[in-house]
Amino acid sequence: MAKQHSIEVLVGAFMAAGFVALFFLAMKVSNLSANVADDGYRLTARFTNAGSIKARAPVSMAGVRVGRVEDVRLDKKTYQAVVTMRIDPTVDDIPEDTFANIFTAGLLGEQYIGLQPGGSQDYLRDGDEITQTQSALILEQMIGQFLFKKAEEGGK
Repeated sequence: MAKQHSIEVLVGAFMAAGFVALFFLAMKVSNLSANVADDGYRLTARFTNAGSIKARAPVSMAGVRVGRVEDVRLDKKTYQAVVTMRIDPTVDDIPEDTFANIFTAGLLGEQYIGLQPGGSQDYLRDGDEITQTQSALILEQMIGQFLFKKAEEGGK
């Protein structure tokens, strides 16, 4: 009887550890556990279509995370998405002519902002805006364009 009870306790402890591990894995994958730090500086960028980019999405340069998206809002005058990014203070030499793209990573379709530096000798500072942007690619639009092009070719 005592042996049966100890096995049940071990199985219960193992299950509890598994649930805790799954919880931390889910938090890591969803980016909910990572808070946007208060240090660093803010940059903004305007996109005609921000796709499904959300707050806390990574901002990367050359594949290295250099910041996080802090806020996404709609400019009611231009009807563009304004994305505010918080950049790590150690990355203080981003050229003014940097290009901001919205990319999709992984099978789940998580979107992030990729920065491609330009060649300017002047650097972006707190509150500056990245003027050169490329919006998110929308899969439905790409498929529609492909089908339309194929239909045109078939009619000739």
